[in-house]
Parts: sequence; structure tokens; C-alpha cells
Amino acid sequence: MAGMRNGRTRWPWLVFLAAGIGVLVLAAVTFAPLTGKDGLQTAANRAQLTGGFVLAAAVPLISAWWWARRRTRELAAQAVPDPDVLKSTKDLLAEVVAEQWKDEALVRSLDNPDPIPVRWRTPAPGDHTTAIMDHPALIDPAAAGAAGSGVPWTASSADIAALATRFRGTRRRRLVILGGPGAGKTTLAVQLLLHLLATRPQPPGEPVPILLPIAGWDIERFPRLHDWLTDRLLAHYPALRAPGLGEGVVRALAARGHLLPVLDGLDELPPPAQGAVISALNGSLGGEDQLILTSRTAEFVRAVTRAGDVITSAAVLEARPLDARASADYLAACLPPDPGPHWRHTLTVLRHAPPPGQRPSAHPAAALADVAATPLGLWLLRTVYLTPGADPAPLTDPVRFPAEAALQAHLFDRLIPSLIAARPPSDNPAEPFRPRHRYDPDQVRRWLGYLAHHLTSQTTPTHDFAWWRLAASSRALTLATRLGFTLVITLTITLTLGLTLGFVDWSENSHLEEKDQWGQGFPLGILGIAIGIAAGIYSGTQIWSLAQDEPGYADLRGRPRAAELVRPLVKRSALGITYALGLLLTGTVQDGTAMFEFNAVLLFVWLGFTGGATWWLMIDLPTWADTPAPSKPIGTPIDNWRADRTLNLLRITNSALTAVLWIVLWEAAGVAARGRWINTWTNLAVTAQALASALACGLTFGISSEHRAWWAYLIATKKLAQADRLPRRLMPFLDDCHRLGLLRAVGPIYQFRHAELHDHLAATYPPPD
Repeated sequence: MAGMRNGRTRWPWLVFLAAGIGVLVLAAVTFAPLTGKDGLQTAANRAQLTGGFVLAAAVPLISAWWWARRRTRELAAQAVPDPDVLKSTKDLLAEVVAEQWKDEALVRSLDNPDPIPVRWRTPAPGDHTTAIMDHPALIDPAAAGAAGSGVPWTASSADIAALATRFRGTRRRRLVILGGPGAGKTTLAVQLLLHLLATRPQPPGEPVPILLPIAGWDIERFPRLHDWLTDRLLAHYPALRAPGLGEGVVRALAARGHLLPVLDGLDELPPPAQGAVISALNGSLGGEDQLILTSRTAEFVRAVTRAGDVITSAAVLEARPLDARASADYLAACLPPDPGPHWRHTLTVLRHAPPPGQRPSAHPAAALADVAATPLGLWLLRTVYLTPGADPAPLTDPVRFPAEAALQAHLFDRLIPSLIAARPPSDNPAEPFRPRHRYDPDQVRRWLGYLAHHLTSQTTPTHDFAWWRLAASSRALTLATRLGFTLVITLTITLTLGLTLGFVDWSENSHLEEKDQWGQGFPLGILGIAIGIAAGIYSGTQIWSLAQDEPGYADLRGRPRAAELVRPLVKRSALGITYALGLLLTGTVQDGTAMFEFNAVLLFVWLGFTGGATWWLMIDLPTWADTPAPSKPIGTPIDNWRADRTLNLLRITNSALTAVLWIVLWEAAGVAARGRWINTWTNLAVTAQALASALACGLTFGISSEHRAWWAYLIATKKLAQADRLPRRLMPFLDDCHRLGLLRAVGPIYQFRHAELHDHLAATYPPPD
């Protein structure tokens, strides 16, 4: 079977080989008429013709190469991977997912000092206007005849092991986690994911749990869940794009039940899409497919009603409010053993607060007990008031905080200053949860408020911030911006090329009589202007699609694969030299001679090496940089941003160096023909020409290539920073907010720590004029 797969993926390269042979045949026909006895002069003429011929042949050859590469990837994606490859990929994925969410659990302090003991249970008959859980026999046949819901199930966030055991005992391992705002739904999903990974049986046969925000699922583009999982895994986990893996392996993992999708936040989808997702899930899940889904309760009930069906074979757990005694015990565990008289009084009042239905509105702990009934409220209380010197007396003041909403708004307002004060900046890598820069709390509040307002006010509101979508969502690339950008690039390229090529023309003809200086061929200055205008206009047309680009990947830090980079350089150079000497041999045989002049051979060797190095710079080096190592762990959004920035800068540098190589190649041929430099000015002219060409090629190919998200990000952040909406260095700022605990990272996407924090900041942000 492996041989069949190799045969399927090999034939596009046979087409490319045929194209290369065709170019060689065309070269033989091109150089056949070059007969004569001028020795080195003839060789130099051939060298000049070689440069033009290679430039002309490069377009079809690169097109053929690109088609072969793309077609090979398509065929590889359709191939059936070996079982050993699937097993090793699952192990790799389990490792990087565990590392990712262990770090995130530390940022969220999920186990410090212990998990919040949220209680969960299956819905009882009559809890909702419609049934939200499937038939008991399809969930747990052993409990089909039980009373009540048919699948009596209680759980606690403080005992994830028992929850995981019960989950593994269900028929198809499908679970829906429901609750109100701030009830701890995502936290329970993360806890369950980490426990399932930590207790995978050996040899590993269980699927690998993968947590993804379901709001990113575009059902029109990906009708089947498995296709969307494949797309998201390749985007979120760079290690899966390593050599030997790729789309085909990931698609097989998704289609064969090797993944357990943990889909977070059904409620964040628009209401019509929520019901469509329920239908899409039922249409995508096979008998062996597992699932964990989180949602707010009301939105899930509405989605089930719209879809007219529940999620097949899925158990449902709903969060129960924490009672006042459990909340007080958790806060006491977070405080020092002797918290002081004020805290002892506050905890005593909280412990003795009556249940919600029996609690008078004027009770001192009325608002406090309601806030502390959710993990969100406990996190806010812990962050704002469980700090040295904080006075908890206002928490039991019914005049200041007569209801839950007033106290929660107060806690949200105090959250950012409290976190900044508690975590001073540090550059020590051993302190990953402290910011790297110092910020003014009011600025942080204003910037995060704009970000929340911006995400909420879009046509389709979202809680997910993808940095590469900022230019499109903020409409930063206006018509004026695009036209101005095009004009700047056009003028830059036109002036540099026009002036430098005109300088080259003058320097090479300055030794002639004045009457003949400007009669030597087409003026290079005008040619430079024409090239500059064409390149600028072409680059300008590419700016229009800038905001739609996805980020690329290039991480050059600590890559131990230098041999993988050197081997292609040697190979390309050898092929280039062989190709160039073949051209020289063709012309020599047609001349009727069997001799090579040493300088001619040396010149063609140099031409071949330069051509091979050019190919290596333009193709092999970016491919090497864009291919992650198998051990590369998942990164945070700022890692994703840095990788795309590196790829763009590498592409610009490569294009500039390629232009310099071609200038050197061309001028070397001219020097060989003359046997010397024309005059002193020629050195400066060639240098200026090389620098101008480097600038022109760097701008042109940097703007017109794939994965230009970093360019769009630069434009958007510059405009938003000028309007004081966001900081100029946005991604380092968001990284610091993540370290502070204000944001959470889900692959390359940032979200606010809690959706309620997002909504509060968006609601209290003054809209821009």
C-alpha cells in the first residue's frame, strides 16, 4: 500500500521533470546558432543570453513546480496513512495538547489551592420546557430503567476522576455541559480534558481530546465536523504540519474517531446558527465518534428547539449554584490561616446567609452570597479582595451593594487595577505569569474596553480575537489607505530603479564620445521607471486582498535542522552548475570545437551556482522555515504572530538577496566580456543598482506573496493606535494581559477570561465619536 501511495504522489513530479527536459531542449535550440571563433567574447554573449533565457524559462518552470507541489499535497491528503503513523501522531498531539492546557490551567489558577467544588447533575423531568437529553438507553443502557431522568448522574468539579470514570462508562462518550453565566462550564471541560489525557490507557487507544471554540465553525464552508476539525488542527497545532504528517494524517485522525472534540461556547453563535450546529453535529457523528460540548443553558434549550432534536447519545450535566457555606469554605482556603477579624466576620456572615428563596433583600450577605454562588464570582472576590491590606467590610454593606449586579460591577471595575498591582512586571523567564511591561490601569481598561466593544459590535458578534482579522474587522484598509499605500510603493520603486538604472547607463557609457553616450540602446533610466510603475501597480492590486490572508508559520529559533537546509543548497547548486555547463557544451559542440576556455567555464560555473542559490533562496529556505519540527509545541497567539512576522521578513530578505544575486550574475557576464570594469563609477553604479533592485523586489514580493497577515496587522494597529483605540504594540500588550489572567488563549485566538468580563467592558466602553 505504501508503494501505491508513493506512486500516486510521484507522478506530478514526473510532469515537472518533463517540463524541465522541455526547457533543456529549448535551450539547445536557442544556443545552437551561436557559432563563431571569438572565444571568451562568444562565451560572454552566451552568458548574457543565458540570463535572459533563464529569466524567461523561470516562469513556466516555477509554475510547473508549484503545480506539482500543490498536486502532491492534494494526493497525499487523500492517501491512507499507515497505522504506525497514526499512532505516533496521536501521541504527539496528546503531548502538545497536554502542555498547552497545563500552562493555561496554571494561568487560570484552576487548582490553586483546590478546584472550586461546583456541583453538577443531569436535568430532572420538568426542569425545561423541552427535553434536552436523549433516550436513557442510548446513553447508558444499564440505567435505562432507573427512575427520574433515566440516567441519574451527579458530579463535582472537585472530583474530576469520578466524572471521567462515569464519562468513560457511557455508551458513546458524549457529554453536554450546561450552566448559567460564569458557572464554570469551560473550566470543567478543561479539567476533564486534562484528566483524560493524564489517564490515557497504555497502549493508548482512546481518542485525544481537543478543545476548540465552536464559534469558529463555518457550517457552509465545512458541512462536516471532521473537515472543520482537520482545518483547525492544522492551524492551531503547527507540529501536525511537520514532514511525514500533514493534512492526510490529520484528516484520518478526525474521520476514524481518534479525536475527542471538546467544543466550547455554543451560546456564542448567533441563534439561527445554534440549531444548525446541533443538526450538523448529529449528521457528522458516527457510532464511534465522541463529543463534549459546552453552552449556556437557555441557549442550548433554544438550539434544541430550533433543531427539533437533541444530540444523539449525549448525557447532559447542569451546574448547580454553590451554597453559601461551600463558597465561604473556598474563600477561607484561599486566605492565610489567620485572616484577621474583618475577614472572619465576613466569612461568618456569608456562612449563615439563608438560601436564596428565604433570604431577605436587606440581609448583609445577600449580594455577597449571590455573587459567590458561581466560580466567576469567587474568582472576582479572590482577585480583588484577597490581597494584603484589602478591607472586606464593604462586601456585607447592603446599602452600598443592595443586589448582585451592583457588587459584580464593582468587582469588575476593581479587577484590572488589582491584577496590575498584584503582579509587577518581570523579565525573568522563570516567572511566566507576570507581565513583561508596566501599564497604567486606566489605559488597560480603555484598550481592553475598545477590544471588547469592537468584537461585540461586528456584524456577527464574537468573543474570539484573531489578530490577523483585525484589519478586516476594523476596516482599517480603506480605499484611501490602499491607494496611498499603492502610491508610496510605486513611487519608491520607480524612483529607486529609475535613478539607479540611469546611473548605470551613464557610468557604462561615460567613456564614449559625448555624441554617442545616449545613443547606446534603450535608456536604462526609462526602463527602470517602466519597471517601477508596473511593479508598484501590481503590488497595489495585491493590497486589496491583504486583510483576508491567513497567518503563515516560520520559527527560526533553536531549529536543529541545519542539515535539512544545507542539503538543498548543495543539490540546487549542483543542478544549476550542470545545467549551465550543459548550455556551454551545447554551444561548443555547435561551434565545432571540443575545447573550453578556462574563463568561460568559470563564468558558466558561476552562473549555474548563482541560479541554484537563487532557487534555494526563493523556494527551499522559506519551505524549510515554514515546516515545523515534529516536537514543536503549540504556541500562544503571540507565538503565532511572531511566526508570521518571521515568515514575512524572511520572504522580504530572500527577495532582496535574489535581486542582488541576479545583478551580480548579470554584471559578472559583462565584466567577463570586457575583461575589466569600465571605470571607477561602475562600482558605485552596480552597488546602487543592486540596492535598488533589492528594495524593489523586497517590496513587490513581500506584498504579493501568500501569508501577509503581518502587513495587514501593521496597518490596522498603526491606525488604531493613532486614534488611541489600541496600543501600537498590540500583541505584546495582549500577551501581558494573558499573563495577568485577564485573557485566555485557545490556540492562536485570545478570549477574555470570562465572557461576562468581555460583556462588562464592552457595555461600559464609551463608543468612539
